[in-house]
Amino acid sequence: MIVHNWGEIAYVTANRQMHALHVKAQQDTQNHLILCSHPAVFTVGSDEQRHFNVPTVQSDRGGSVTCHSRGQNIFYFCFQVKQPARFYKKVLEAFESFFMKNLPAVRYDKNKPGFYIQNRKIASLGFRYSRGVSLHGVALNVDVDLDFHSLVSPCNLANIVPTSLKNEGLILTSEEVNEQMVHFIGKYFEDAV
Repeated sequence: MIVHNWGEIAYVTANRQMHALHVKAQQDTQNHLILCSHPAVFTVGSDEQRHFNVPTVQSDRGGSVTCHSRGQNIFYFCFQVKQPARFYKKVLEAFESFFMKNLPAVRYDKNKPGFYIQNRKIASLGFRYSRGVSLHGVALNVDVDLDFHSLVSPCNLANIVPTSLKNEGLILTSEEVNEQMVHFIGKYFEDAV
């Protein structure tokens, strides 16, 4: 697994670079994990047809509306994928391991894909698969401005509010979160998917 740390980068720029890395991954058959964060932006996935009361940027990932901002760790996966369901399961296992270690109350909800504590959403997932390689990934709220994130209900779900690691009483830096997640992702992706 090759890890790319892009730091804070505009969503549109990151999206362009991720697609370029997706092409590279098809050629070098390596797994590429991108770590980054985005300045404040709302993105809308290809599944969503509604309009929102905030400016949005269109994305070719699955899912609905997602808020990105400083204090949110993004994990983009340009991974070799033979079986999307198996790939997705490994992603879930990596994040579940992180939460089990740090915040055991967090649960994955397959009916409204994401990680939650009760009705509070702490992480969003959205993927796409093309030419045997994945695109997009997971956004984890570490220490975000919850007022900004509350401008739109996470993934446009009724009665769901955003939360963060800090809001739930867990103080970790973005770097510490990345370090742990790289470990767990590497652990679950030791073999091919």
